[in-house]
Amino acid sequence: MRNALPASVFLFSILLSVQTASAQDPQFTQFYANPLYLNPALAGSEICPRVCINYRNEWPNISGTYVTTSASFDKMVEEIHGGIGLLATNDEAGQGTIRTTTVSGIYSYIQPLSRKFSVAAAMQATFAQKAVDWSKLNFGDQIDPSHGFVFPTAEAPMMASRSYFDVSSGIVGFSDHFFVGFAVHHLTQPNESLDQSGTSPLPMKYTFHAGATIAIGDKHDPDLILSPNIIWQKQQDFQELCLGLYLKKNAIVGGIWYRNMDSMILLLGIEQGHYRIGYSYDLTVSRLTNTTAGSHELSFTLKFACKKHKPHYRPVVCPSF
Repeated sequence: MRNALPASVFLFSILLSVQTASAQDPQFTQFYANPLYLNPALAGSEICPRVCINYRNEWPNISGTYVTTSASFDKMVEEIHGGIGLLATNDEAGQGTIRTTTVSGIYSYIQPLSRKFSVAAAMQATFAQKAVDWSKLNFGDQIDPSHGFVFPTAEAPMMASRSYFDVSSGIVGFSDHFFVGFAVHHLTQPNESLDQSGTSPLPMKYTFHAGATIAIGDKHDPDLILSPNIIWQKQQDFQELCLGLYLKKNAIVGGIWYRNMDSMILLLGIEQGHYRIGYSYDLTVSRLTNTTAGSHELSFTLKFACKKHKPHYRPVVCPSF
């Protein structure tokens, strides 16, 4: 019970400030293993149908702090000149005390501008629900000095959940060797407040990303593939700059990212045939590392076989993870 009180006070303080505070989106650090979450314009970017499943456990030493899962499906549909995608996410804080669930539909229009360069632009429509399990919260007026949490609380609960509609968009330009993209999430800035009369708009999130692939050796059968990347994100007062490098040799992929120059992301993946499996670890370069045990992330991607499309529909050369 000693550990329950700080967690409950922390969660309740978030709820009390919901009228003036603004939430931030959960973050996946295997950016391209969850492409639709990064930028909706990447829907259909592999041409063939693709399923992506992602799991992230942030700060596992602090029980149930942040656990986020997502699943997506996307494919190119030649008849509508673009890609379609479905994306579902579930984010839990405090062992499910606060839960946010979203389901999105995406359409990405792909337009070749030349023989070597194409552009994809997308819109994303999202239905979301944020919910609180009040039975998992404890309050100071419930404490008996000898027996712990035994009294009923006088705190009046707010709404159990709030549902809302959201819209996002993105664009990606790409050739056979490089890509650059920009996305804006939460264009409608929906109200997330769990206070019936309160207002807590979800701030817009801006994402810029770019990268390239460099083949070492025979261009048709390279010994090694290097992929330098940059990702910048901003959501209200939160801002993040990530610089990364992937190395691929045969079926093995390794990666390292520096985030805001105060933390590192280490990645190891296997890309074999139609599937990809990746594991990454976020290492915070501070005294918090030993306390939180960093963050662990797993990804699985399954790419289905499909017929060859016309040459002007080329896949985006994004990294695998």
